[in-house]
Amino acid sequence: MQRLEKERAEAIAAAQEAAALLLRHFGTIAREEIDLKGAADFVTFVDKSSEQLIIDRLSRAFPHHTYFAEESSRAAGGGWRWIIDPLDGTTNYIHGIPIFAISMALEVEGEIRFGLVLDPVHGELFIAEKGCGAECNGKAIRVSSTADPGRSLLATGFPFKQKHHLGRYLEAFHELFLQVSGVRRLGSAALDLCYVACGRFEGYWELGLSPWDAAAASLILTEAGGRFSDFSGGGQGVWAGNVVASNGLLHEMMLRTTRCHLAPLFAGA
Repeated sequence: MQRLEKERAEAIAAAQEAAALLLRHFGTIAREEIDLKGAADFVTFVDKSSEQLIIDRLSRAFPHHTYFAEESSRAAGGGWRWIIDPLDGTTNYIHGIPIFAISMALEVEGEIRFGLVLDPVHGELFIAEKGCGAECNGKAIRVSSTADPGRSLLATGFPFKQKHHLGRYLEAFHELFLQVSGVRRLGSAALDLCYVACGRFEGYWELGLSPWDAAAASLILTEAGGRFSDFSGGGQGVWAGNVVASNGLLHEMMLRTTRCHLAPLFAGA
């Protein structure tokens, strides 16, 4: 398989330029500059500017590639397609909470071949290329070796876009919470998945994600030795939007809960 050296270099450069933009405006956005895309789903001029900056740079380097991005482009699959979240964690960003990321995946003929997640605040750059392992700031990363649920730490995301599923979500939360040492909620799906990839969390689950939330980090996780699936254990997590991620050792434990409480919500979807 041909290495994606030029794609990697251009993606890093685009992400770093976008990160500089995000940091320049962090803590300065007035509430009247925030638009509402949907219930509790915010967007700012920074999201849009970051996305345009990334697409402009990649388009100059790869004029025949297409884009599936959160704020603008929605190109159909096939060929070489970038899947982009220019600001994962917008709610954190607009409230001055320093946990957000830029996420970029490259899909080639339907397969995610490259993933990048950049945390601008903490200076952590997570990267993976299919079949080549995963890294953070140039150093190889691996998932945790913890197999005991009682010693594990999970992450989750609240169903803020699907509040009608809150009851079933809380049933799942209750069941998992009783089995593990603790649960965290960061507010950035991409970073949650990268934190599983580098062993900070043992697992993560969330419903209602969009493809750009998880596309890049799902590859980073699996290349770091982890497992990524939908609530039933299938391979459609990125596109279904319902995600279970783990170090592999705790995946079946998590699936027992999600299959019972959450998978039926999306059966036949």
